[in-house]
Amino acid sequence: VTLVESGGGLVQPGGSLRLSCAASGFTFSSSTMSWHRQAPGKERELVAAITNGGGVTNYADSVKGRFTISRDNAKNTVYLQMNSLKPEDTAVYYCRTIRLGVYYWGQGTQVTVSS
Repeated sequence: VTLVESGGGLVQPGGSLRLSCAASGFTFSSSTMSWHRQAPGKERELVAAITNGGGVTNYADSVKGRFTISRDNAKNTVYLQMNSLKPEDTAVYYCRTIRLGVYYWGQGTQVTVSS
């Protein structure tokens, strides 16, 4: 199982970014995927999750209405569209899946929201 995130960077408050997570080594279309983040000095937290077919999503209260999780099963990729970014969204963002009871994580991509 390999997960590779991309799309992070430096953005001003109010700006947007789209993160991507390219997956390989497992049946992506059968797997729930999720995005998590970890800010300095804080615990890693769930940001958003999406079921295998994309029909069900859920979000942390702090990002509802601003972030959108989606997936393209033909491309084995999950996305996180982040709008109206705030300084408190600054963190390393990770994607995750679970296979046979084992969690797999990507290496993370840094998102910094600052003027």
